[in-house]
Amino acid sequence: MGRWTRQEIEEALDCYQKTALEAGTSGDWNAWADLFTEDATYIEHLYGTFGGREAIRKWISSTMAEWPNHQMQYFPHEWVMIDEERGWVVAQIWNRMVDPGDGSLHQAYNYTLLKYAGNMKWSFEEDIYNPDHFRSMIRGWFDARKRCHEKPEA
Repeated sequence: MGRWTRQEIEEALDCYQKTALEAGTSGDWNAWADLFTEDATYIEHLYGTFGGREAIRKWISSTMAEWPNHQMQYFPHEWVMIDEERGWVVAQIWNRMVDPGDGSLHQAYNYTLLKYAGNMKWSFEEDIYNPDHFRSMIRGWFDARKRCHEKPEA
């Protein structure tokens, strides 16, 4: 048996998901960063490796405030696997843009590894994804947004 119960890990993951939704829609990523331990490691393959909660906070707050990243507000989980022995969670997470105005869905997924540290905190996260999928998704979102916001000729 692991150090934590499956129920505790699931509760921490639910908190992670709810906090990501609140952060994405409000633009305030502080509560999300607070879900990590002070010495946490975050590996993001495009942006690099961040050591410590404050480095994670600085990176996520600035990155998600940039255009068009601040339009990526929803992060639903497609599936989740929990390794109770290790306290690890592996999930496929959609990174979903806001509606560009025509009701179309624009999202790309990543695989995330989270390592639970107890007390509703995570000590590690690594996001693995194909940047080309994200570029293509964002390009499609831009195109849809442009079509929706173009003024029709009189």
